[in-house]
Amino acid sequence: MKIIITGTTGFVGKNLTQYLTTKSDTVIPLSIRNGDYQLDNTADAIIHLVGKAHDTKNTSDDNEYYRVNTDLTIALFDKFLQSDIKDFIFFSSVKAAADSVEGTLTEDSKANPQTAYGKSKLKAETYLLSKQLPSNKRLIIIRPCMIHGEGNKGNLNLLYQVVKYSVPWILAAYENRRSFISIDNLNYVIYEILNHPEIPSGIYNIADDKPMSTNALITLIAKSINKKPRLLKIPKFAINQMAKIGDKAHLPLNTERLQKLTESYVVSNQKIKQSLGIDTLPLTVEQGLTKTIKSFDK
Repeated sequence: MKIIITGTTGFVGKNLTQYLTTKSDTVIPLSIRNGDYQLDNTADAIIHLVGKAHDTKNTSDDNEYYRVNTDLTIALFDKFLQSDIKDFIFFSSVKAAADSVEGTLTEDSKANPQTAYGKSKLKAETYLLSKQLPSNKRLIIIRPCMIHGEGNKGNLNLLYQVVKYSVPWILAAYENRRSFISIDNLNYVIYEILNHPEIPSGIYNIADDKPMSTNALITLIAKSINKKPRLLKIPKFAINQMAKIGDKAHLPLNTERLQKLTESYVVSNQKIKQSLGIDTLPLTVEQGLTKTIKSFDK
């Protein structure tokens, strides 16, 4: 199979390219930043990974999100519609649906993003879904949750540092549940979608089979590096007061950060598993996270 991929230099792009190559597929990297590009009409699929990631520090210009996440996607999709290429796989995000989740996020949950990142992804999705697809073409919109794996130094690495240096986790009184997706499971899902043309066009959430609490994650990290987890259950009212002081004194712990660290975000992957005819993904959430954690010291 011949597959065009945008964003091959990113974390997901590098891993997916390597994975597909080991499966004897041919990957064609495509740069779309300047708009002056042509599609290889002999390709079987396009996987569109290029995007402006969510800036947690809120320093990015909102217009840049729409330029990259919306406009570049629309331009590429329009070229796809004029081509002989059969599949278009767009990497969106669960944040196109919701920034916070009550219960479990499914593909049927009403989309209500609050950030420019989520809104720009949703705007791209809306455009793609509004177009009439020829009967021989397929549009798959992927909404992954937090992706992790070897070489990714995101939020998981911060928790890893907390455990490694025996810093007490003072938020253990908060019992949350969060969904993750390992790069190995993500690669597997994309490969299976490419090789199952009977899977219909649509939106698919991508997550590991079960969520994990931050307390359980810290315990898993500690076990992986032979450390004892230091979970301190300081009363919530005391933590909340500390966060309010942080708002006024501009301290690292403020009410916004407290919410981000303790909120739940559970994502259902039942739709994609049903479509693939599987009960479980190759790696459990524990196996995937352990693999990522052990890579931090390499």
